[in-house]
Amino acid sequence: MIAAPLLVFDFDGVLVDGMREYWWSARRAALWLRPERELPEQAPDGFALLRPLIHKGWEMVLAALELSRGDLDLNAYLHNYNRQTEAALQHWELTPERLQSALETLRTEAIQNNPDAWRALHQPYPGVPQRLQRLEAEGSDWLVLTTKGGAFARELLSGYGLKPKAVYGHEQGSKPEVLLRLSAGPSPLWFVEDRRPTLETVRTTPGLEAVRCFLVSWGYLGTKDLEDLPKGIQLLEPERFEQPLAGWP
Repeated sequence: MIAAPLLVFDFDGVLVDGMREYWWSARRAALWLRPERELPEQAPDGFALLRPLIHKGWEMVLAALELSRGDLDLNAYLHNYNRQTEAALQHWELTPERLQSALETLRTEAIQNNPDAWRALHQPYPGVPQRLQRLEAEGSDWLVLTTKGGAFARELLSGYGLKPKAVYGHEQGSKPEVLLRLSAGPSPLWFVEDRRPTLETVRTTPGLEAVRCFLVSWGYLGTKDLEDLPKGIQLLEPERFEQPLAGWP
């Protein structure tokens, strides 16, 4: 008998659209670290363009600081993201740890002061909470693996009445590291993500060859992310997501 899969979902961009909260928190953290800067209350277009490249929370705070610069070359940032990120850390004399701490401190404060307002900055993707609830009813285990802090993800999931088997935040390690630990269990792993580079990393990580990888069509995708998907990464569209697991690609 084939064991039922354990579904592992990314959070932002797969289960929840948190773009409004991303900018709201990134802007606050950036201005907390550099009060002399000016940033608009509404996310500039450049932030939305950078979002598919952003992997960890501290990077979006750094992106907000970079967008406060009048001399920013956005095209260079988009085409040489890693190099520009390293240069930006040096320019602002900040570390990933300092940026992440500012972000999480202000998020925690926001939840404590007005949790309803903070939750309202997020929107679950249409039909996703209902589909996850059906998974529970079908007896299919699922969990969340996110680069967001685990406490923040649990806060949002509880507001939607969702109870995953577990929530792994950035504090538990990188996504490949967590998947490697999970792969020691009895269930085959199905990993659902909206960030193509993350899936490509998983596919090339020794020990994760058997993980089934799905790229959702509705997340924070770059303009070419859906082109020529490599072997082992399947496109998951809403119509397929709604089907029983046997109908997934």
